[in-house]
Amino acid sequence: MSPASGELTEESDPSCLSPSRATALLGRAPWRRFATVGDSLSAGVGDPSPGYGLLGWPARVADVLRQVHPDLAYLNLGEAGATTSRTLRTQVNRLVEFRPDLIHLPCGANDLFRPDPDYALIASRLERLFEVAAGTGAQLTVFTLGRAFVVPRYADWTDRVRRINAITRALAGRHDAVLVDMWDHPVNDRPDLLSRDGIHFATVGQAVLATEIVKGLAGRLAAPS
Repeated sequence: MSPASGELTEESDPSCLSPSRATALLGRAPWRRFATVGDSLSAGVGDPSPGYGLLGWPARVADVLRQVHPDLAYLNLGEAGATTSRTLRTQVNRLVEFRPDLIHLPCGANDLFRPDPDYALIASRLERLFEVAAGTGAQLTVFTLGRAFVVPRYADWTDRVRRINAITRALAGRHDAVLVDMWDHPVNDRPDLLSRDGIHFATVGQAVLATEIVKGLAGRLAAPS
């Protein structure tokens, strides 16, 4: 299925980098072992979007890095439904054993799916996850949740997202992580952004996420040491 006349495609989307431009931005990237841990957002789950490739954002980033380092090792441990505690319990050991030098971490989205989230506990568990990841010596990345991500059954959902995003921003600052702040990114206003479940970014959003991660990493490479 091709997009209707006038609609964006991945090639024409101003929020997406071309493969050659993305590779050029990461041409000096040192990372050869890339891992993602966490939930379905870390895994890159999403429905297809007409005019956009089918890959989730982590595979897209891996493909860019593979152009720089053909021997790139890539491990995606993201699991649908994983909470922060489940990530610590089932993924962290495998993450450390992989010896990554680039890690993407979750932002606790699934911890919000309960009647009364315990934000102090969420922050504590995320802190532990960041500490373990930082202990590998890897560069860390993380993104905040976008405002398009809405769960109507929770009347206070926007406040929940704001609070978890504040925790994520603080942790990113403490652990020198590349933070991609998606809360108010313009892509949130696109009517075709979300998958049918109303939660995950469709591949139009996956392409934009990958672009933002690449830009964030490029900014880190360009920063004074």
